[in-house]
Amino acid sequence: MENRDWSILQILYQEQNITRAAQRLYLSQPALTKRLRQIEKEFGVQIVHRGRRGVHFTPQGEYLAMCADEMLVKLSKIKEHVANMGERVKGTLRLGVSSYFARYQLPNLLKHFSAAYPDVEFKVVTGFSKDVYKSVYNQDVHIGFVRGNYSWAEKKLLLFEETICAVAKNPFSLHDLPTMPRIDYETDPLLLALVNNWWSAHYSQPPLIGMVVDKADTCREMVSCGLGYGILPRLMLKDIDDLYLYELTDTSGKPIKRQTWMFCHEDSMELKMVAAFVRFMEEWTRKHHR
Repeated sequence: MENRDWSILQILYQEQNITRAAQRLYLSQPALTKRLRQIEKEFGVQIVHRGRRGVHFTPQGEYLAMCADEMLVKLSKIKEHVANMGERVKGTLRLGVSSYFARYQLPNLLKHFSAAYPDVEFKVVTGFSKDVYKSVYNQDVHIGFVRGNYSWAEKKLLLFEETICAVAKNPFSLHDLPTMPRIDYETDPLLLALVNNWWSAHYSQPPLIGMVVDKADTCREMVSCGLGYGILPRLMLKDIDDLYLYELTDTSGKPIKRQTWMFCHEDSMELKMVAAFVRFMEEWTRKHHR
């Protein structure tokens, strides 16, 4: 078995489709099929059945696909530790990043880190904070950037805090919100709970949802066009000057804040590239947000 064969099994099992798997692997369908037949010959079993709706893995094939996940993780760790044995900081740093942080903060961070450590490469996975949290917890990534108050017992760093705002194109008061159309968006469960709890503490009627969009960026643009109000993190509004906003407060009048954290496992700090990145982020936090 070649290393690439384990990737073939992993991706084909994920896709259950020869065409899509070949696209992800940058192979032609005949080349992928040929390699699959060679794997089957090597193990002496049939790995998949081809049908009208894709491929179906045999029990032996499912077992090999599970082994593929383990083998690829093991191979990745072997490469990391071999690279870590040298004097230079090098390797591929796997980052899990919330979508907002990936768009507004991460590019500049990686630019400056790369200038200091040019031999470090990056593999970045983005998504909702709940998914990033799961990835770093399972050690699918070395470091995770999450927004919200997630519980974490190992290495962590508070990067910054931001308030949550009700925002609209035209002047309004918080008393007006129950009668104004709100633009809602898909977001992380912790932020959703934060907003819902605030609303329940201040109003006796549900919000008037005028529109539901895919993400916070879209919500912001809709608000900018005067199509309704939105409830958004403060940092998403820093480059917009022509909107009216109120920072949300709890019943005692204190601003409601959302935190952004960096998480990693303590044993990951044994890798030079992880330790270097953590030190870099600690210095960046001291300079910019303390």
